[in-house]
Amino acid sequence: MYQHDDRTVVTLDAGGTNFVFGAMRGCEFITEPLCRPSNSHDLDLCLRTLVEGFREVISRLDTPPVAISFAFPGPADYPHGIIGGNLPNFPSFRDGVALGPFLEMKFGIPVFINNDGNLFAYGEAMVGALPWVNAQLAAAGSQKRYRNLLGVTLGTGFGCGVVIGGELLLGDNASGGDVWCFRNGKHPEYIIEESVSIRAVKRVYAERSGDTADLTPKDIYDIAKGMRPGNAAAARESFAELGRAAGDTLAAAATIVDGIIVIGGGLTGAAEFFVPAMLEEMRSPLKMMNGTSFCRMQTEVLNLDDEASLRRFVSNGGRPLKVYGSEKVVLYDAGKQIGVTVSRLGASRAVSVGAYVYALNHIGQTESI
Repeated sequence: MYQHDDRTVVTLDAGGTNFVFGAMRGCEFITEPLCRPSNSHDLDLCLRTLVEGFREVISRLDTPPVAISFAFPGPADYPHGIIGGNLPNFPSFRDGVALGPFLEMKFGIPVFINNDGNLFAYGEAMVGALPWVNAQLAAAGSQKRYRNLLGVTLGTGFGCGVVIGGELLLGDNASGGDVWCFRNGKHPEYIIEESVSIRAVKRVYAERSGDTADLTPKDIYDIAKGMRPGNAAAARESFAELGRAAGDTLAAAATIVDGIIVIGGGLTGAAEFFVPAMLEEMRSPLKMMNGTSFCRMQTEVLNLDDEASLRRFVSNGGRPLKVYGSEKVVLYDAGKQIGVTVSRLGASRAVSVGAYVYALNHIGQTESI
């Protein structure tokens, strides 16, 4: 339905170095990207850049936009559009800036601000992984449908968002889904992001190979593939360690969310090296004091990007079960499964689509900004 919506929403990709302005209609960009330096060191100049950038995009449209919607780095009070706290890339915002209300005052339309992890998950839930999964189930004749999604981005940091029954989980403090600060299982004194991020891949490769060169994850991936000189075993292990760390956190989070998991971000190009380790960790056993051992998750975890696993996932449609003392038959779905898949939209597009759909779904709500 959103792909055919004719309303326009103005968007922004907010980075510490550059702002990239755009506009979406029907989940597609309808303007060429407009890039401006963010001037994040100077609040007056930064806000002026935002206003001028949005005005320039709006001037290019053939119909007025219904909202402005975008992701902005936190910490923040997203429901009220207030950005503040220790923002390394936006030092001028540290005392708190009512960015949403400011932009609403300037443009006279609703303004919605979220973090990129939330909008990634929302975009995937509305038009990405979740509808794709349900379409696969429908095509296979299964009656089962999924309504919940855990979306994670693996890149500079460990981003996450949660969608429950079509609604984005913001939390009472706008901190819902923040897994980046979970305890690190391998290094308990550190947060999990120290093992699930670009810096983690670089650190582990350097430790295991002894190579002190400033390599990118792409360089390390090429070494793992044998396309570049280096320690291939150390390169593969650097991604595998990330996978195990991510799997530990996702097993805990998915036990609560109980829905599809979709992975995006810059590190997904190396999925072949970290997804197997991630799934292995999610399927690993835990023990009880009496010696009993069972899988740490109560659901079977399947890789939906593997053809055989996808067939298994969609074929589990339940079995007929007769109601005791009658001829009535009900469908008994005894198979508890969740699927893991890599984003087909890509993180950047999913975030933009999430911003677009979030605005359309929240225009007019009393708690919007």
